[in-house]
Amino acid sequence: MKTFKCEEMMCGNCVARIDKALDGEGIAHKTDLDTKTVSIEDDGVCVKAVELLDDLGFSAVEV
Repeated sequence: MKTFKCEEMMCGNCVARIDKALDGEGIAHKTDLDTKTVSIEDDGVCVKAVELLDDLGFSAVEV
């Protein structure tokens, strides 16, 4: 599991957009608005997940 900080995540709508994009690709994850993080279960799909986050306008920095 890898966790990424997304400082641009500000509200529930942000979480919903992230969840929809990652769920749509079948990427198991946990999104936490309080810590502004997205944890990706499978390290093998992290590159794809970061690309999706970037496409949505979220800078994902591994923590």
